[in-house]
Amino acid sequence: MGEGIQIQPATASAHASEMNWLFGGLLVTSAMILALVFGLIILFCVRYRRNSPAERGNRLGKTWRLEVAWTSATFVLFLGLYFWGADLYVRLHQPPADASEIQVVAKQWMWKTEHPGGQREIDSLHIPVDRPVRLVMTSQDVIHSFAIPAFRIRQDVLPGRYETIWFTPTKVGEYRLFCAEFCGTEHAHMTGTITVMEPGDFQCWLDDQGAAETIVRQGEGLFRQFGCSGCHGNASTVHAPKLEGLFGRPVPLADGSIVSADERYIRDSILMPRNQIAAGYPAIMPSFAGQIGEEDLMKLIAYIKSLGDKTASFAERPAS
Repeated sequence: MGEGIQIQPATASAHASEMNWLFGGLLVTSAMILALVFGLIILFCVRYRRNSPAERGNRLGKTWRLEVAWTSATFVLFLGLYFWGADLYVRLHQPPADASEIQVVAKQWMWKTEHPGGQREIDSLHIPVDRPVRLVMTSQDVIHSFAIPAFRIRQDVLPGRYETIWFTPTKVGEYRLFCAEFCGTEHAHMTGTITVMEPGDFQCWLDDQGAAETIVRQGEGLFRQFGCSGCHGNASTVHAPKLEGLFGRPVPLADGSIVSADERYIRDSILMPRNQIAAGYPAIMPSFAGQIGEEDLMKLIAYIKSLGDKTASFAERPAS
């Protein structure tokens, strides 16, 4: 026997069920209001038709309480749905600390992914079940949109920016990946497969891909290749910001503002160093725009993120 008509995609991520309930609540609330409005339209058309004996006196004075009641009720319903959806959106962009980070680069017309261990895939992604996954995504050319219907996630991927989203797959199987934003003549073919595996099977798959340098090690090589260590290394004589412990910290800027050192800030500092100059440092860093591709940028950032704070002062250490 066939599988029959599938009303909605599989529910295969930790937040997909809540997304279903949110969508159902929005659908039911909209249907109720639609039925009320059109029901009243039909009722009035019939009751107050031409030559109808219905009384047409001061209706406003008799119905204002009803008007206020149904307007307030619908407002409260939609406001509740708004806060529910906003809370879910915020949680989708706050991954747990133990989430495995995977880099995704969109390109006409393919998805290029790379695991922390350096294993690469094109138009496919293998991940373990019941383990959170954080995606750091960017585009090499135009706007794309990373969509996995079974996980109820969709995130626009823009050139020149980093977008992140996370999920926890809950069911083993294969699920479709789509580009949900028109991106050119081959947009319809920009698809892929997400394979969710048991943790043991996933580890075997990683081992079968062969030995590869981790993203952090590759980033370290690029750090030296492009001469970054000449200014930002511990032995450097150039007055440049130290990178140890930088990621995630607030950075005071020369214009008096403060920014957080996230992936976007580090990327912009590499490509457009004059836009946000760290306070107390001269504007001497050259721009690497046009010299480093998006994939190499991600590796450089991964290396910088891996640098712990190795320069803690003696004042921060307990006295012996």
